[in-house]
Amino acid sequence: MADTEPTREEEPRAEVHDDDNNDEEEITAMKKRVQEMEAEAAKLREMQASLDSQTETLRENKEDIDARSVFVGNVDYGASPEEIQAHFQSCGSINRVTILLDKFTGHPKGYAYVEFTEPSLVAQALVLNESVFRGRNIKVVPKRTNLPGMSRGRGRGGAAPRGRGGWGGRGGYGAPPPRGGLNY
Repeated sequence: MADTEPTREEEPRAEVHDDDNNDEEEITAMKKRVQEMEAEAAKLREMQASLDSQTETLRENKEDIDARSVFVGNVDYGASPEEIQAHFQSCGSINRVTILLDKFTGHPKGYAYVEFTEPSLVAQALVLNESVFRGRNIKVVPKRTNLPGMSRGRGRGGAAPRGRGGWGGRGGYGAPPPRGGLNY
């Protein structure tokens, strides 16, 4: 029986050696990928920093524009920017007149913004509050700067959701009566 004993072959050891080489190759490939990812992360951080600085300058620029602009409410729907500019021309030189439009219909919303060249001209424009423009009393107030995250709030408050009405919250007036019939 000693003769039937299987002989050991040296090939499995060679395979183990090949596995060690494969492991080393995988490790070096992983290290290379990690370095590439770190370089990409550094590039992304650099891009984010440049975007943050650009955003800050844009925000300051927007605040500067808002400081020299007025909101004009109750504007006639048929008014043109040229007519609004002519109405505010007595206050000083105007950079831009913007009439806001409904994005779905394209019709005017009934208010506009007037941007002046100097912030000091805003005070002169406020004198035109309640003045008559195309037969309507317009409202002129300084434009406020919209701050992100400072919106209208969260609605009506913490009220519980309302039920569906009817008998026992099972529907409205058209709901079928309870299975056991009506017990008056």
